[in-house]
Amino acid sequence: MKKLIVFDLDGTIAESKSQLDNEMSALLRDLLSIVNVAVISGGNWPQFEKQLVSNLPRDANLENLSLLPTCGTKFYKFGSAWEELYSENFTNEEKAKIIGSLHEAIGSLGFNTEMVWGKPIEDRGSQITFSALGQEAPLDEKKKWDPDFSKRKQIKALFDKSIPEFSVRLGGTTSVDVTKQGIDKAYGIRKLRDILGVAISEMIFVGDALFPGGNDYPAIEAGVVSIQVREPDETKRVIEAIIACLDSKRGPVSRRDE
Repeated sequence: MKKLIVFDLDGTIAESKSQLDNEMSALLRDLLSIVNVAVISGGNWPQFEKQLVSNLPRDANLENLSLLPTCGTKFYKFGSAWEELYSENFTNEEKAKIIGSLHEAIGSLGFNTEMVWGKPIEDRGSQITFSALGQEAPLDEKKKWDPDFSKRKQIKALFDKSIPEFSVRLGGTTSVDVTKQGIDKAYGIRKLRDILGVAISEMIFVGDALFPGGNDYPAIEAGVVSIQVREPDETKRVIEAIIACLDSKRGPVSRRDE
């Protein structure tokens, strides 16, 4: 019986940079009532608050929820409020090197775009993220820019040579995430194991980027049973199946337990 269900955020439980819809919110509440849940994503904490936390039902069991922003380089748990347990931040020198390499890679590949919505490069403290069309780009535009990941794979290939001491992963629809070497979703999975006391064999991971180079792929490398989804609607069906499976294994509730 699985004890922890781990999700990616963008493209998995919500559209890119979008809020949970009502159906997903209700399903997560139901899931949180019977099992521990974690969300690991490339987004920073403010994005988690906007997309996820503020859209959960008031009666959701937040004590069963763990949040790991910036690909697991940060960890938040709920007590009387949300508390940051750790943050693997870059030094100023590391940030400068990564951002400089980003500008060089984008320029050499000719991926500069005339129209952007917000900053293309975001310093998230423990992660530097490049979003080709800017952080606030419309979803329709983002989906058209690199649907087969080919552009970002070229950026990653240059990064792997120019900054091999860092971890580079593809995330979202237009993003490339850079973290410290070894600090990725596999690191987050191991932190969940250590902090929650849940074995990796007792976890399930659900994500939309479970391909080599994708920012969900480290979950597979960590040994977690993983489920590939294409969009949030598919994730909803996965959650329904998990709830049905867990409920069947718990068996009937006695009057004393009600």
